Amino acid sequence: MLRYLVFRLLQALVVLLLLSAATYGLLGLMPGDPIDLMVGADPRITSADIARLKALQGLDLPLWERYLNWLTAALQGDLGYSRLYTQPVLDIVAERMPRTLLLIGLALVLALAVAIPAAVVAARNPGGAVDRGVNLLCFAGISVPAFWLALILIILFAVVLGWLPAGGTVSAQGGGLADRAAHLVLPVATLAAASVAAYTRHLRAALIEALGEDYVRTARAKGLSERVVTTRHALRNALLPVVTLLGLDLGSLVSGALVTETMFAQPGMGKTIYDAVMGNDYNLALVGLLVAAAATLLGNLGADLAYARLDPRIVYRTDPAT
Repeated sequence: MLRYLVFRLLQALVVLLLLSAATYGLLGLMPGDPIDLMVGADPRITSADIARLKALQGLDLPLWERYLNWLTAALQGDLGYSRLYTQPVLDIVAERMPRTLLLIGLALVLALAVAIPAAVVAARNPGGAVDRGVNLLCFAGISVPAFWLALILIILFAVVLGWLPAGGTVSAQGGGLADRAAHLVLPVATLAAASVAAYTRHLRAALIEALGEDYVRTARAKGLSERVVTTRHALRNALLPVVTLLGLDLGSLVSGALVTETMFAQPGMGKTIYDAVMGNDYNLALVGLLVAAAATLLGNLGADLAYARLDPRIVYRTDPAT
């Protein structure tokens, strides 16, 4: 297992290296650059000033040479400077990434806490009233856009009922843990809605298939209760598709939390990546996209390791031929 883990981590580093080159090239091909934006904001700037500023920031060099300079600095721990926020990129990521990870982590925990019981109840009687109701709610959760759900939750719980704050991370007067938790309720619920629907449907289908297997019939023949058969025997194997979804969701949620963070004024990585791309902030955009890619790779690795934990028959080897 240790050899496999090292092998996969080395693969992830190679993928990130290639992805950084491709992303840097695409960002470099975008129309305009930070100096061009400065020219538009200051009509008194001269062509000599433009040339001097581009030389100062290395924008007069070929694209491949600029990338090598960035990579050399990045390997030494210098990720560059953000033009939009006038701060080192590393400081911005260190400040905003924990907020996004907290939001994502709570959303995934909520999604699993709702999806697993709902799938188990629905799978026990396929086609029944409860199963149809769960399926209907799942289709609604997948179909409803995140921004629309966010608006409905804000109107209902913040405007009409006044139970929860509409956005932000803390009240204007400042607050403790309870106040910060209250500001997370609506964004976490919004972000978890689509995941709940997807996890429930996949787990329900896997459970229905697992409950028809021979080992489940054997467990029932031994006199085990239906609850024990479902939770201890069928559920463990049925969780494999959900583990796959969790691994894929981690990276997409880091970059895809844009809508939720924007609607609820949560300063996280999703909003930061969007602002950096739209503002031609090359350094911040590149690092933000690499962070999302690294989250996806780590999520896939975690899912692979969880497979072996859930199913002892799975054995990992580093030889592709095996």
